[in-house]
Amino acid sequence: MELWLFLLRWIHFLAGITWIGLLYYFNFVQTPFFAETDPAVRSGAIQKLVPRALWWFRWGAMATFLAGILIYLHKLADLGGSVFYTSTYGLAITVGGLLGTIMFLNVWLVIWPNQQVVIASATQVAKGGQPLPDAAARGRRAALASRTNTLFSIPMLFFMGAASHYPSLIGQTSGGAAAALIVIVLLLVGAVEANALVGTQGPTKKPLDTVSETLWAGFILAAILDLLFLVFRG
Repeated sequence: MELWLFLLRWIHFLAGITWIGLLYYFNFVQTPFFAETDPAVRSGAIQKLVPRALWWFRWGAMATFLAGILIYLHKLADLGGSVFYTSTYGLAITVGGLLGTIMFLNVWLVIWPNQQVVIASATQVAKGGQPLPDAAARGRRAALASRTNTLFSIPMLFFMGAASHYPSLIGQTSGGAAAALIVIVLLLVGAVEANALVGTQGPTKKPLDTVSETLWAGFILAAILDLLFLVFRG
C-alpha cells in the first residue's frame, strides 16, 4: 500500500507538472506571441503546434485528476469522513481538489472542444476555404477558460501544499464550521468560474483578459481563501 500511494503521488506530481506547465506556456508565452506574430505564422502554429501541445495538456490533466482522486479516496477511507472533513489535511486537500477538478473540467468540456473549432477553422482557411463563423467566439471562450484555470492554479497549488506542510492553517474544527467553510468556498469559486462560462462573446474587454490581471486575481483569491481558513480555525 505504501508503494502504491507513493506511485500515485509520483504520477500526480509528474502529470501535474506537465499539465500546469503547458497551461502557463499557453497563457504566458503562446498567447502574447500569437498577438504579435504574422497571420501566416499564427495559422501554421495553430494547425501544427497547438494540437500537439493540447494533446499533452488534456491528457496531463486527465492523469493528474485520476491519480488525485485515488489518493483522495484512500485518505478519506483511511481517516473516515468525520475526521477527514474536520482536519487540516482534509479541508485543505478538499479545497485544492475542488479547484483542480474545476480546472480539469474546464480543460475537457470548455477549452478542448472550443479549440477544436479554432484548429478546424485555421485548417479550412489554409486550404482556401472560409473561416468557421463561430471560430472567433469559440477561441475567446477557450482563452477565458484557460485564464480562469491559471487563476485557479495559484490557490489550488497553495492548498495542495498546505494540506501537508501548513498544519496550523486551521486545526481540527467542527463539522458545522467545516461545512460552512466549504459552502463559502463553493460560492466564491463558482462566481469566478461563471465568468469563464457566461458572457464571453464580443470584443468587450472582460476580467482576466491580461496576464497581470489573472495573476493578481489568483493571489487575491488565495489570500481570501486563506483568510477564511483562519476565520474558521478551531
